[in-house]
Amino acid sequence: MKNLRTVFLILLLFVSGCGVGSSYKSAGNYYFLNSDKALDSVGRVILVELANDSAYPHISIDITDALYESVQKKQIFGLTLIRQNDPAWRNLQLDAYASYTFEQLSAVQKTFRCNAVLRGVVTRYQPFPHMVIGLRLELIDLADGQLLWALEQIWDAADKNTQDRVKKYYNHRILPGSDSLEVGLGTVSSIKFIRFAAYETAETLKVGK
Repeated sequence: MKNLRTVFLILLLFVSGCGVGSSYKSAGNYYFLNSDKALDSVGRVILVELANDSAYPHISIDITDALYESVQKKQIFGLTLIRQNDPAWRNLQLDAYASYTFEQLSAVQKTFRCNAVLRGVVTRYQPFPHMVIGLRLELIDLADGQLLWALEQIWDAADKNTQDRVKKYYNHRILPGSDSLEVGLGTVSSIKFIRFAAYETAETLKVGK
């Protein structure tokens, strides 16, 4: 089976013809969405606790939890959270972000009775005073190994565009009518910044073309 990350990078190079979207204009994310498969027909998905390439070993738990909450709120498919230390997951002896064979995909499907797996890695994390979050994520159809959705993005709290999006997010979605101090916490509070990144990620999970 082809290396899924290689396929994802190739798809990103051909933005105009392969369904890669930046239609979520406010986030500026580049993501892949498979136009041949509707996400709302996927069924049951497991979200595997993210792997961690950052220098903060426990941050992947916080980011995974925030992502789980944000994706659930989209109500596109059923979602179950699987921890890295889950005995059933550990028994499969799968690398968190390596390519899976069709036999491994079938084993995941049978073990968790699911139709797709949402997995990924925290590629970068820095806390306040210069908060940065980097994610690489994939949603894989366990029936045939096809990539349903993928995203690779870095959120930098020092970036003016990101700051504006954080303020808009907390002003209109979380704290309507709140004062500037409360809104400003979105770029200095790690938990709030993580929730913001998770929200923007979930917004790229779209139904239909």
